[in-house]
Amino acid sequence: GPHRSAHGRFPSVPELRELLDGVPVALAALRQACEAAGDGAALRELDARVRQSGRPGDPGPLLADRIALLDRPAFAGFFDTGGTTRPFAMRDLAHPLRVRIDLPERGHAEASRLLARLLLAQFTACARDRDERSLFACLVLDDAAHTLTPASVRAVQRLRTANAGVVLALRSLDEVPEPLRAAAVGAVGCRVVLSGVSTWDGEVFAQAWGRDWVKTEDVTHNPDFSGGTLRRALRGIRALFTGVRATTRSVTVRTVQRERWSASDLAHKVPPGHAVVSLTTVRGEASPPVLTRLGE
Repeated sequence: GPHRSAHGRFPSVPELRELLDGVPVALAALRQACEAAGDGAALRELDARVRQSGRPGDPGPLLADRIALLDRPAFAGFFDTGGTTRPFAMRDLAHPLRVRIDLPERGHAEASRLLARLLLAQFTACARDRDERSLFACLVLDDAAHTLTPASVRAVQRLRTANAGVVLALRSLDEVPEPLRAAAVGAVGCRVVLSGVSTWDGEVFAQAWGRDWVKTEDVTHNPDFSGGTLRRALRGIRALFTGVRATTRSVTVRTVQRERWSASDLAHKVPPGHAVVSLTTVRGEASPPVLTRLGE
């Protein structure tokens, strides 16, 4: 706040890192700029920050360590605050556009995960605060394992009423914290399980899809003891020559509950190039999971 009031822009990543670390030279320069601007509110806010630094529970060092992950040349253009570039802002979701963000995960894995979490948090917040909701807003994360937190799962649940959605691609549910697995699968309306899923992951989807009432037929064959003495004797002679005893066939029809797709079926009966898909319409009407062939 004081930096934007004094300089008319947000601080850059290195500047923000120095201010959070409490570097005396950076704080003194910011104080001089606020005094030159004559902003008393900014000075009081800066003094409050200086008094808070060094105390137990101060979030400054923790935030500085997080910001240090982003203080890399690879992200210099992405966090440009000097006005030389035109960075993408989530408030532009009110207009038809398509944006692709490539994160350097290979060289900066932890920083890319941090940025992915920030992007998901900003998207869920801006999508709900849009004045014009006639356009559908969607965020696609090709690896969402490290972006799921209790807050982000709750935010995803509220996107449906804002005409927005998120596509969460997960290689395995093992990368998601165990308390969030069932909540994350239940928060989304459309679910896709590709071939090759493990039985542990399939168990979560099997529980989310629930069970359905089906009719089953149980056929039993019992020895035939009906009829008189002559008829039983004839059946005995026939069994003596053929080796097959006469039986009666009985059919029992009953209605039981069975899983639509069990964990074992998802792990072993989905052929390559196929997926089990369940969809939900914008009105909340859900379709049962069906086996679908991908590609052509």
